[in-house]
Amino acid sequence: MITVLFACVHNAGRSQMAAAFFNAMVDPTKARAISAGTEPGPRIHAEVLIAMKEIGIDLSRAKPRKLTKKVASGAHLLMTMGCGEACPVVPGARREDWPLPDPKSRPLERVREIRSEIEKRVRTLLTTEGWMKKSTRL
Repeated sequence: MITVLFACVHNAGRSQMAAAFFNAMVDPTKARAISAGTEPGPRIHAEVLIAMKEIGIDLSRAKPRKLTKKVASGAHLLMTMGCGEACPVVPGARREDWPLPDPKSRPLERVREIRSEIEKRVRTLLTTEGWMKKSTRL
């Protein structure tokens, strides 16, 4: 089983959206996603909860998680989103950076744009790797 780790600073926006999209669209026999942050916030950003709920993904039970070496050690692919040098190097894991703005405190319209960009990137990743579900509701 391939594990993809989406990492950002607070694990309260970008990485949570990316992992949620990934897990909604992936063939679960091929891969799974987790997310974490270098400085996890206390909760998912309110504007992210709203934007994701609009498209049928409920993140109300998601909790920000600390990005530790232990969490990162199981990752085959590390997708970073703005944590820069604070993101760990995972020996043996491929690393890609998605330079996406933090949705925290942004107007909902801007959060929707960030959400759409994340969904597009996740869809491309899944298609490129051959991990896409045969049919997906998104």
